[in-house]
Amino acid sequence: MLNTFRLIAVLAASAAALAAIPAGAATAPAAGAAAACPATLSHTFLRLQDEKPQSLCQYAGKVVLVVNTASYCGFTPQYKGLESLYDKYKDKGLVVLGFPSNDFSQEKGSNKEIAEFCENTFNVKFPMFGASSVRGDAANPLFKQLAAATGTSPKWNFYKYMLARDGKVVGSWSSMTTPEALEKDLQKQLAMQ
Repeated sequence: MLNTFRLIAVLAASAAALAAIPAGAATAPAAGAAAACPATLSHTFLRLQDEKPQSLCQYAGKVVLVVNTASYCGFTPQYKGLESLYDKYKDKGLVVLGFPSNDFSQEKGSNKEIAEFCENTFNVKFPMFGASSVRGDAANPLFKQLAAATGTSPKWNFYKYMLARDGKVVGSWSSMTTPEALEKDLQKQLAMQ
């Protein structure tokens, strides 16, 4: 009977602790998951299509290509190449993560409008996240980490960062580098376990 009362007390304390977390707060991965989720992926962002929180930890163990995007840019046709790479290599462990940004004044719509544009114009199926800043003090936490790791932040839209399966940044490329030009580097990373 005493053990039952202790269990009830522990459950009540746990419930109180959970209730104290503000609604919508980004949460860190559980202690056991922290080892499996590299620091570069320990972030939560709103999914572009429905604005539901998505932990980037779900991509741990994959080769990740992170790209800042925009709908009204001369490089916008790179969506097609990014989708092609994603479609070709997703079953081998590649994920492309798109982060729309208006940092260069070429992304004007709401998240819903951006999602519709990406799907209707380029049939984008790779994960996309809500519009955010990708450079400077206002940069989202992932892009701050990527800039710190590489010493460079996006100079324009469609700047690309590649993360190895362990979450370490293994390269970054300017907007001038097409997605197709990254294929050999991707294949090399995908071959590593």
